[in-house]
Formats: sequence, structure tokens, C-alpha cells
Amino acid sequence: MTPSPIGLFDSGVGGLSVWRCIADLLPAERTIYLADQAHVPYGPRPPAEIAALTHAAAAWLLEQGAKLVVIACNTASAVALASVRQAWPQALIVGMEPAVKPASAGTRSGRVGVMATPGTLHADRFHRLVERFAGGVEVHTSFCPGLVEWVEQGWLAGPEIDALLRRCLAPLLAAGIDQLVLGCTHYPFLLPAIQAAVGPGVTVIDPAPAVARQVQRRLAAADLLAPAAAMPAQHQFYTTGEVAALQTALTRLLGLTGASVRAASLQIQAADAEVPA
Repeated sequence: MTPSPIGLFDSGVGGLSVWRCIADLLPAERTIYLADQAHVPYGPRPPAEIAALTHAAAAWLLEQGAKLVVIACNTASAVALASVRQAWPQALIVGMEPAVKPASAGTRSGRVGVMATPGTLHADRFHRLVERFAGGVEVHTSFCPGLVEWVEQGWLAGPEIDALLRRCLAPLLAAGIDQLVLGCTHYPFLLPAIQAAVGPGVTVIDPAPAVARQVQRRLAAADLLAPAAAMPAQHQFYTTGEVAALQTALTRLLGLTGASVRAASLQIQAADAEVPA
């Protein structure tokens, strides 16, 4: 009997930074990845639209038989994680959140930075996160319009990207941060360029490894971990956009050549955005 897959989705290819950590940590697990490239980026969209897209993607993955769904998008998680869990109370749902807690614990200067999309930074969930874990710590935020689009095209280095990062990070560096949280799953693909821009005195935090460990814990607790297999696990990739675009991104971002990519269509209905608890 073929084990059920882990399902992941993002507005585009950013969630592949989470996918690779899960694939490395849990090599026996099948996965199914959905890139909603017809609607990328989510960040500038209204919360109600983000929530509707997130519910549609979660429903699609569950229909494919996913035993656990990872909302591998900070914006979608910030806006709609709670409402998705309410809609499917029996499902295993893992979301993203900016790593404010470890950044606040590790800071020496008392000032940390968070790079994220407007959809994440303006969400009530992010503000509650700061209130819970950043007591006595200054949290400085920045968003970088255009950065997601560069990653979507598979471009991870170059003078244009370096200049964009310098502009976005300058206010955070001027504030004296010594921890930088990557609050968008697209950004870890730019880690070398980001680290070069902030210098060795700033620790850059990618939350993807912690999310992979949480997936492992949730599956283990539910006794749903796949048994060790002699054959490599199968991975399926779907997109609501152009198949060729996702195939190119898989090659450029992950070095995956010949991966199976198929088209997908979402049934989008109105969904409530998350409201403060």
C-alpha cells in the first residue's frame, strides 16, 4: 500500500525552501507540492482574498490524500492558518510564522529585524507573535517589493538583487539589529546574498528547518510516519500557473531536472480571514 503524501503549498516557489528541508529530514516520505503561481505574490492581496486562496489550496491537497498539510507561506499562515484549522479540525495542518522567538532569545543588542511581505507584517497574528515573544526587544520590520518575483524567475544573485537588498536592509542595519528573521519562504533561496548584505555581525534565521522538525513531530505523534523504504520517495509538483515556469524553478532552485510537473486548478470560494483570538 502506497503511503499517503505530505502536502505543501505556497503562492509560488518559495515553499520549496521548506520542501527541501522536509525531504532531507524525512527521505522516506512522499510529497505533493502545489505552487499557486496564477496568484503569486500573495503579500499585496487583501486578507479576504488570501484566505480564500489558502482554503482552496488546502482543500485541493486534502482531496489528493495528503496526510498532513504544510502552509509553506508566511502570508497565508498569518492570514488564514486559524480558519483553515477550524475548517478541517481533524486534519494535521502545519503553518509558518516568523522566527521572532529564537531571534529575541539570541539577540545581544536587543534589536532584531524581520523581512516579510506586507500581508505578513500587517496581520494580527504577527503582532500577537511580537507581543508574546519579544518583550523588551525592539522588532524592526522591512519588506522588499520585487524580491519574490526575482526568486520566482529563479534569479538568486546579481547587481539588481544586491541593490534591492541594500535598500531594504539599510533601515534595519541602521537600527542596530544583530538578528534577521526571514519571514517569507522565498527569501532563504537568497541567503548568500542576504548574508553578504548584512555582514558577519548579523545572524540570519531561516525557519524552514524548524518547520520540518515540527512536521516530523506531528506525524510521529499521529503514528503516520512512513516506514523506511529501500526505494527513494516519490515527489509530485503541481502549479496553477505555467508548467514550464515551475519546471525551470525546480532546476534553478533545487537542481531537480526531469521532475514531474502538472497543472492544477483551484475551486476558490469566499473564506473568512483570521481574526484576533
